[in-house]
Amino acid sequence: MATKVYIVYYSMYGHVEKLAQEIKKGAASVEGVEAKLWQVPETLNEEVLGKMSAAPKSDTPIITAAELAEADGYIFGFPTRFGMMSAQFKAFFDSTGGLWRTQSLSGKPAGIFYSTGSQGGGQETTALTAITQLVHHGMIFVPIGYTFGAGMFEMEKVKGGSPYGAGTYAGDGSRQPSELELEQAFHQGKYIATITKKLKGA
Repeated sequence: MATKVYIVYYSMYGHVEKLAQEIKKGAASVEGVEAKLWQVPETLNEEVLGKMSAAPKSDTPIITAAELAEADGYIFGFPTRFGMMSAQFKAFFDSTGGLWRTQSLSGKPAGIFYSTGSQGGGQETTALTAITQLVHHGMIFVPIGYTFGAGMFEMEKVKGGSPYGAGTYAGDGSRQPSELELEQAFHQGKYIATITKKLKGA
C-alpha cells in the first residue's frame, strides 16, 4: 500500500501554492509515495477577497478534518500574519478537535513551509509558533535542518526558507518564488516523504 503524504496549504496570492506544487513533485519522486495537494477552506467572502486583490482560487480540492486523518504524513503551508500562520489555516486546525480527542494524528510526521512579505516578516517565527498545533495532536515535527546543503547558505541572492522548512518572500506581492526557493521546496517534499515512508514501514 502506498505511503500517503498530504500537502495542505492556504494561499491568498499564489506564493504558497507555488511552493506547494513543487513540494508535491518532490514527495511524489519517492518510490511508493502518493502525494496529494489540498487547500484549507477560505474564511473570507468574495467581496473582501476582491478588495484585497486576492488571486483566484485554484481547483485544488478543499480538505476536511476527517480527510486529514487518512494520510501518513503532512507538509503544511501558509502565509504569515504578524509572525504567525494565517487565520484561515488556524481556523482549519481549530476544526480538528475531533481528531485531537482520538489522537488520530499522533505519531505522524509533519513539516511546515511558508511565505512572508519581508526578511524580518516571520520566516522562523511563523514555523515556530505553528509547532504548537502539531504538539497538541502528538505529531512529529520534521524540520529540514541543513539537509538542503549549500543552498542554505546562499548570501548573494534573496532566499526564503530556514532549517524549519521551505519559504519564500512575497515582497509587495510582485516577487515570485525564486528557482532556489523552488529547489528547496522540492527537497523538503522529497525529504519528508522519505521519512514518512520509513516510519510507516517501521
